[in-house]
Amino acid sequence: MRILHTMLRVGDLQRSVDFYTQVMGMQLLRTTDRPDQKYSLAFVGYGAESEHAVLELTYNYGVDKYDMGGAFGHIAIAVDDAYAACEKIKAAGGNVTREAGPVKGGTTVIAFVTDPDGYKIELIQTRR
Repeated sequence: MRILHTMLRVGDLQRSVDFYTQVMGMQLLRTTDRPDQKYSLAFVGYGAESEHAVLELTYNYGVDKYDMGGAFGHIAIAVDDAYAACEKIKAAGGNVTREAGPVKGGTTVIAFVTDPDGYKIELIQTRR
């Protein structure tokens, strides 16, 4: 077994695709439009769905905003250099909400970014 994808409901599909591809460096893997069911999907990720977990961005026609609730935490992405990743994300227009630095009480370097719909993305530095 393996995780295939995580679905996020988004208020503007193109805005989210642009964020995840242009700001976060993912690839648009495939799209589906279901006008009879009133939704569209875009799958984005860092590699083929056959080998990597990806994000399924779901736009429900006519819904431009969702209540984030309190249960969902964040998406975590491994990066070689969290400091450089933050600079690149900011330069591309992304919103860094916690600059890169060691996690409280530890040495792992992390940062947080927020996507256009308010979902939190944790960057975890893997290079030592």
